[in-house]
Amino acid sequence: MENSEAIALTAALLTAAGDLTKRINDGVVARGFDARPAYGFAFARLAPDGATATDLAAHLGVTKQAASQLVDELVRKGYAERRPHPGDARARLVVLTESGWACTRAAEEAALEAVRPWVELLGESEVRVLCDRLRRIAPYGPLRPTW
Repeated sequence: MENSEAIALTAALLTAAGDLTKRINDGVVARGFDARPAYGFAFARLAPDGATATDLAAHLGVTKQAASQLVDELVRKGYAERRPHPGDARARLVVLTESGWACTRAAEEAALEAVRPWVELLGESEVRVLCDRLRRIAPYGPLRPTW
């Protein structure tokens, strides 16, 4: 692969990821949720069993202070709540509320809408192949935003 091809591939993947993030967040907002993309990345870690602010910071690749501020925002908006941690009396577990779960479901619906143009352009079987190929090369680990 030539350098120019590698740059083109990188640009295409990053553009697609950015577009998907925007389309999903726009779909969530259109469904009545006051959200921003960082919420979805946090929800991915909080679901299904919750997490501490320290866990969330590691997942997002941010400081504990930044994660704590995000948790404060999620709690203030009613998407998450703090509970006693069952295994550590000093820690607090952050879990999604029913509103947080509803927001997650809205994101799933918006994601389906976001990839629909791909299916129309490439066909369902090609999109499945693309998904399979990306899963094979994508690193295992947390889904992180690009700050």
